[in-house]
Amino acid sequence: MQQIIVDISISPDEWIKLYQGVATDVRTTARDGRSVRFPARILSRFYLKDGVRGSFRILFNDQGKFASIERL
Repeated sequence: MQQIIVDISISPDEWIKLYQGVATDVRTTARDGRSVRFPARILSRFYLKDGVRGSFRILFNDQGKFASIERL
């Protein structure tokens, strides 16, 4: 399995855009410097009233498909 670690800070206003489908992907830089893009929906369970904030490990299978995510 491949993994990336990202630090995310999405405000409630930005999250609404993602939730409404105005934007569907999150683009950020992993801690190792790689630019990454992934579906915003994988962060849904981490949304709180102040948005989505924190560090996350995202695991991908050998074909590069999303497998799981966890808050660090």
